[in-house]
Amino acid sequence: MAMIQRFYDPKSGSVLIGQSARPLTELNIRWWRKQVGFVGQEPILFDASVLDNVLYGLEDGETASADHLEKCKKMANLNFIDNHKAQGWETQVGPRGARLSGGQKQRVAICRALVRNPPILLLDEATSALDSQSERLVQRALEAAKQDRTSIAIAHRLSTIEDCDVILVVSEGQIAEAGTHAQLMERKGVYYKLQKGKKEN
Repeated sequence: MAMIQRFYDPKSGSVLIGQSARPLTELNIRWWRKQVGFVGQEPILFDASVLDNVLYGLEDGETASADHLEKCKKMANLNFIDNHKAQGWETQVGPRGARLSGGQKQRVAICRALVRNPPILLLDEATSALDSQSERLVQRALEAAKQDRTSIAIAHRLSTIEDCDVILVVSEGQIAEAGTHAQLMERKGVYYKLQKGKKEN
């Protein structure tokens, strides 16, 4: 994830982008980071309103229309800001998002990533810290967010990646298997064993 965002470059090999397989190091780093949205395991929220936190995803001078914000809100499943105790977009999140649950914080982070409409979405253990009910809500938001864009997810919870086009199974620092959920289950290798272990627990 850090290499895709170019926080550092690989010591050997290269990260290739797009159909032309252009090395990432050839692209303007400021432009590239505008193409990428990121949602991590522990989102960083500021002691301000939900709207302020969402708009932190924009560059200086950029704005988002009310229609676009509404679309992002729907995709991110931010309906909790409309309940009778909340104040809509002006709902205060508290220091480090302390007034929100884990699932609510993640959905604000998803909305912040979407507001720029990035063509690439990176999801780093985006549901791992949540209980099962919150995970379902966040997972629905992520499914909507992934539409019409390239998304790359790191996950230990297998339920979050079963619908992915390509699943890479990493074991001891190496890619052990690659394929769809059905292909990997048929192969009865590492992924299959992980799935079987999950069902038995």
